[in-house]
Amino acid sequence: MELLKVDTIASAREKLINIVQNSTLHTICMNLLSAHGYILSKDIFSEEQVPAFRRSTVDGYAVISKDTVGASESMPVFLEVIDEIVMGASAQKQIHSGECVYVPTGGMIPEGADAVVMVEYCEMFDTRQTAVYISIAHGKNIVLEGEDIKKGELVIKCGTIIRPQEIGALACLGITEVDVYRPWKITIISTGDELVLPEHKPDLGKIRDINSYSLYAQAIRHGLEVIDLKVLKDDELLLKQAIIQAMEQSDLIIISGGSSQGKKDVTNKIINQVASRGSFTHGLALKPGKPTILGYDENTKTLLAGLPGHPVAAILVFELLIIWFWKRITNQPLEKSIFAQITSNFASAPGKMTCQLVQLIKQGNQYYAEPILGKSGLITTLTRADGYILINQNKEGINKGEVVEVFFI
Repeated sequence: MELLKVDTIASAREKLINIVQNSTLHTICMNLLSAHGYILSKDIFSEEQVPAFRRSTVDGYAVISKDTVGASESMPVFLEVIDEIVMGASAQKQIHSGECVYVPTGGMIPEGADAVVMVEYCEMFDTRQTAVYISIAHGKNIVLEGEDIKKGELVIKCGTIIRPQEIGALACLGITEVDVYRPWKITIISTGDELVLPEHKPDLGKIRDINSYSLYAQAIRHGLEVIDLKVLKDDELLLKQAIIQAMEQSDLIIISGGSSQGKKDVTNKIINQVASRGSFTHGLALKPGKPTILGYDENTKTLLAGLPGHPVAAILVFELLIIWFWKRITNQPLEKSIFAQITSNFASAPGKMTCQLVQLIKQGNQYYAEPILGKSGLITTLTRADGYILINQNKEGINKGEVVEVFFI
């Protein structure tokens, strides 16, 4: 039997960058209202300032702050009301010392005014005068021109996932269309004679398929588009035909199972037959996740990935390689993590990087990471996990109390 010539996670990632590069990446122009959840493919710079004029943040009277010095409830300052700003209208009059103008929230501040006194601290003395019962500081209750966004400012970076707040910021700049990365189109194929669909009750010796559903959900979670999902028997011809068909319409094909060295595991053989570059990774120095395959076809620009059959291993490898690569080429920030103290001694796999699931526990201001023990074929270990830690292959393990970096999953 031929032994797997394994890659480290780092070397497999380097191969993805060097071989696949950005060839699977495409951009599209979308209407802003449809762009929620997509990834921005260009930096957005403002061509104008926001707000375009000074605005009041409260209902009140625009004043010259020096006029209110010493004002109090027992000794108010009396100012002449010379105008009232209507919402949506521009201020027409300039105020001078001893004068004020009523301004609603969001209304334009007239020339000469440098602060706004809330109506709660004012009282109309007669039809032309108001009493001010508080001293107000320069700039109080005013938003300046360009205080929110300056002209020429970088507003949203390339690689940003567009959320409601980004849509709001773009709308305020008058941007109604954006360039985004088109999500990868993915085909997921789960293989195994033992597999039945989740809606079926399995006979003794068979199991319900887990991986196609969990990988589907994982792909959707990261903004990718699953266009087909198949559960196939361990039939070489059937699998080959399914892969060839998927290559015509997919940017990424995931084959779960059939990637180790068993007599029915033919994924690597098929990838070498149908992909121009064949498989460039066959095995990872990772526990769990050793039976992992990566291949690439230059003709159809398709990345092919054979993932382990065990659910935990499949999901972790998908996260560590496929999602990592997607984020890398779309300029997304690194995955979120938190530092925590490990709650017990934990031995790692010799000669391999160990990916260990953990549960986070918070006590006061300190986070603790408790290892979740369980075999990679048990899906419930993932349901109890908040994240995972990576233990370097040259390290024998970690000691209780050691600080580790926990990556969320």
